[in-house]
Amino acid sequence: MPLEIIRCEQNSSEWYAAKVGIPSASQFSAVLASGRGGGPSKTRRTYMYKLAGERMTGKPAENFRNAHMDRGHAMEAEARALYEFAEGVTVERVGFIKNHGAGASPDGLVGDHGLLEIKSAEPHILIEHRIAGRVPPEHVAQVQGQMWVSEKAWCDLLIYWPGLDPFQTRIPRDDAYIDRTLAPGVLRFVDELEDLVARLYGGDVPKIAPAAPAVDLSTADPVF
Repeated sequence: MPLEIIRCEQNSSEWYAAKVGIPSASQFSAVLASGRGGGPSKTRRTYMYKLAGERMTGKPAENFRNAHMDRGHAMEAEARALYEFAEGVTVERVGFIKNHGAGASPDGLVGDHGLLEIKSAEPHILIEHRIAGRVPPEHVAQVQGQMWVSEKAWCDLLIYWPGLDPFQTRIPRDDAYIDRTLAPGVLRFVDELEDLVARLYGGDVPKIAPAAPAVDLSTADPVF
């Protein structure tokens, strides 16, 4: 699967349709998770079955949302505007990027080589990140996965809460981690998913639905 950028609003019906049956960078930590004895974890198996169900029905699985997730989505436009002002750049919004049989939804493309990933965090968590001064381990697989899928060289991670100084750090592409751990693990997951769906369909594997038509986001109203 060659690199494909789908320009649509994230969390829209077009976005969900583009993601159907495709492992996403936000879940790469689950894809790489090991269970007891070093074998695949229950979380990994559950995610695979969820994607197989999407492939078989052609519809996205129901996604759990809570107040914290909705609040984070609402803060994203504010955080992106703050980043653009501070860095003197324009962030290109995208919906979903496909490559290597997987996908990613970064919060924006920055120039020719960079990405932006925004995380909201309640004040006590943001303070902890600022004191630690490092990339939270729980975001490593997602951020490196986004760079692998999008073929970019770096990602600015911005952890934000209104009224507080954000934690911002530039994360370079880690080719050693990608080549030795992330890419083999995700590609193995993709192959296993294909085999699972083929077995369930008796060899007649359903095709992923075509990507949603491109949408120009340059004039779209910001989401609050």
